[in-house]
Amino acid sequence: MIVIVGPTAVGKSELALRLAECFPAEIISADSRQVYRCMDIGTNKPSLAERAAVPHHVVDVVEPDEDFSLATYHDLAVEAMKAIEQNGKLSLLVGGSGLYVWSLVEGWKIPQVGPDEELRRHLEARAEQEGSHSLYQELQDIDPIAAEKINPSNARRIIRALEIYHTTGHLPSQLRRKETPGFTVLVIGLTQDRGELYRTIDCRVDKMIQRGLVEEVEQLLRKGYGPSLPSMSGIGYKQIGQFLRGEMTLPEAVDRIKHETRRLVRHQYAWFRLGDKRIHWLDVGEVEAGAGSDLIGVALDKAKGLVEGFIS
Repeated sequence: MIVIVGPTAVGKSELALRLAECFPAEIISADSRQVYRCMDIGTNKPSLAERAAVPHHVVDVVEPDEDFSLATYHDLAVEAMKAIEQNGKLSLLVGGSGLYVWSLVEGWKIPQVGPDEELRRHLEARAEQEGSHSLYQELQDIDPIAAEKINPSNARRIIRALEIYHTTGHLPSQLRRKETPGFTVLVIGLTQDRGELYRTIDCRVDKMIQRGLVEEVEQLLRKGYGPSLPSMSGIGYKQIGQFLRGEMTLPEAVDRIKHETRRLVRHQYAWFRLGDKRIHWLDVGEVEAGAGSDLIGVALDKAKGLVEGFIS
């Protein structure tokens, strides 16, 4: 399996599509938001043309109001890998969700702990009243190892960790055993100067607004997908929802989306560390003479060399 990781907006999807032109490959998404149907613009989902050119897996698999867990993702991704292998192709695992990526690469055995709806509603009410940081502090006291892997503002994952603890009596970090996966892995990381990456993010957010992100959120709300759903709490959907409810202006919502996306980048670099020797880092900002503005083209040549060496 070839894995392409890195922060949002650095060019992972483009690199994967271009690699798939060079090698017989199919893409498995490692994006925690692209699993939801009807949520295309705000998740920067691959287009229908891109999905027709290269098969994509674990995209559009649940409705916005359906539960989707790490265990569900893991099962779907493993199933996709087996199908791709049977077709004689390479699996390209692509995305910025460190939880999803490392669960496969490190061979995590995910606990099959079902939801406790009453407990979950209680914790969600607490998060609403006290803020996610209060629950995060509780998780830190209970299981600092699990807390270290979670963004303090990610109420959904904090609640899930507490739910596992209170339901089973076991620490979430101790329930995730690791076994050597039954496949070899090459991990390629894309990185870029932080200032340049932030400028790319700002442009991407502006384009999302131009493409109709506001209208997409309006349609989701009309279909009955409320703002309290985990899917609707994602970056972009939450802020546009606040704008539509009159809680902020559109320029304020756009600025907040850009700010939260930059914060996401910092969190992703905590999952994918530049010093991690398992990751072959490629800097898309290192443009060679004559390469013009095709930053991914430079990374593509280096990535092709890595893949050729890996599969030979």
